[in-house]
Amino acid sequence: MRTRVSSKGQLVLPAELRQKDGIKAGQFFDVERIDRGEYRLLRQESPVNDGLTDWLLACPAKGYFVPIPSESTDTL
Repeated sequence: MRTRVSSKGQLVLPAELRQKDGIKAGQFFDVERIDRGEYRLLRQESPVNDGLTDWLLACPAKGYFVPIPSESTDTL
């Protein structure tokens, strides 16, 4: 597959690859230089609870997860 580097130095992964591998916006990658003109792109593992809050807020049972108001702990 062919892609291009933008004027900002950004490399776009083609949609077909993103869909096949479940790559989402905001994920991190390591770039390793193998040799002149040869590079390796490695996706970093996401933290175990990454996206958990978004998933809970999207829960179909409305009111299942609600923020709890809290008071300041400065006086403790």
